[in-house]
Amino acid sequence: MATGDVLQIVVFSMVFAIGLGMVGEKGKPMLEWCESLTEAMFKVTNIVMLYAPFGVGAAMAYTIGQSGLGVLWNLGYLVFTLYVALFVFFGAVLLPVMLMFRIPVLGFLKAIKEPALIAFSTTSSEAALPRAMECVEAFGVPRRIVSFILPLGYSFNLDGSTLYLSLAAVFVAQAAGVDLTVGQQITMLLTLMLTSKGVAGVPRASLVILAATLASYNLPLEGVTLILGVDAIMDMGRTMTNVIGNCLASVVVAKWEGEFREPAAPASA
Repeated sequence: MATGDVLQIVVFSMVFAIGLGMVGEKGKPMLEWCESLTEAMFKVTNIVMLYAPFGVGAAMAYTIGQSGLGVLWNLGYLVFTLYVALFVFFGAVLLPVMLMFRIPVLGFLKAIKEPALIAFSTTSSEAALPRAMECVEAFGVPRRIVSFILPLGYSFNLDGSTLYLSLAAVFVAQAAGVDLTVGQQITMLLTLMLTSKGVAGVPRASLVILAATLASYNLPLEGVTLILGVDAIMDMGRTMTNVIGNCLASVVVAKWEGEFREPAAPASA
């Protein structure tokens, strides 16, 4: 942890969690301690984020003063690239999955419209969770599947966050003038796929993962402060993608298990 070896920390945490689950009731005090520590660190992060706008403003002022207004075009290009990547992900992954499992595309999008908008506007997938569970259940997925898949997906199915982290890491490397080989980029992608598991569903949580990964690859952490200026705009898209992907996963599991109930057609007048 002191040397920033993120991947090793993740592997140890997974093995430790398995061992903690195997000891049963004896591991309950440790589990409660970990949960308490997590909540405390979330509060610390909230305190830091309250002062973040001042730090971000100062960092961007310094960067623009040193590099000129051209850096703003680069940040705009980063935001544009992320939303193009999310659009391609929808068209190349989510849409074929819906067609493969014969899920009505328009009906599904209409059903999850409200939780998707909540996630987009609040940049918090946790805020959209209660409404997402209600909408997916109303769409025809049994409650027992919804209550298992959706919370599980919030920890392990973070498509939008993984796309964002990959783009942001490459952006920082390019901004620092560091040429990454194809092998390094693939290794970084795999590392980010692992380290993003279990990330909190709160605004800016992905920045913690990004900073740790940059440190392990000897990339400048100053790049994180630069991205902070436009992170809220990117957070909207990636959070909405996370929520939509998890809602779709619940429907797919229900279809796979033969438990999906087709939504009833509205009665004619």
